[in-house]
Amino acid sequence: MKNKIKIIIVDDEILFRKGISFLLAREENIDIIFEASDGEELIAYLQTNKNKHPDIIIMDLKMPKVNGVEATKIIHIQFPNIKIIALTSYNSKSFVANMIDVGAVSYLIKNATPLELLTTINEVAAKGFYYTDYVMKIIQDNVLTTKKVKSMFDNSFLTARELEVLKLICSQKSTVEIGEELYISPRTVEGHRNNLLLKTESRNMAGLVVYAVQNEIINFDV
Repeated sequence: MKNKIKIIIVDDEILFRKGISFLLAREENIDIIFEASDGEELIAYLQTNKNKHPDIIIMDLKMPKVNGVEATKIIHIQFPNIKIIALTSYNSKSFVANMIDVGAVSYLIKNATPLELLTTINEVAAKGFYYTDYVMKIIQDNVLTTKKVKSMFDNSFLTARELEVLKLICSQKSTVEIGEELYISPRTVEGHRNNLLLKTESRNMAGLVVYAVQNEIINFDV
């Protein structure tokens, strides 16, 4: 069996947090390694347990002390390999845009179904991010005002193959799926992906998607 997906759940509502924990604990491929009631408790855990970090954090936004937005900012800088799924009751464009901008790789509403939660976790674990059509459209609508977009995209900046890989990443295909479509090995796909991260100065896969949309490399007609 593949390595389990290590998860931390952060939410100040104890019943809600325990409910998610109970649901996920039944999944054979998921391991809940810690629960926190706020961002301060979460960050303290990450700083003192550096050998037991999660793959994914499911992060509530509205919490006392250090809220989810601030905690995500800190984690994105200090622990960039940890993927954060924003979990909230708020579905406004400004909330979505802000969380993506500070480093969340997915956005889930609290009234989502258990299947939607599991799908989001598995997609993030496999591909590095998971954005619904709604979230993609928000990115396209240029709500992310804190990022400076180049006035003109230089077509020589990326190779033709890198552009192909980037477009397939934005279609939320896995490394294996991209390799099969382009008739290249997964290792070659990883090489192109790393080059894309370096060239676009993106920190993660989600950043590549934001870059591609903002520079009109891809377009989502939702």
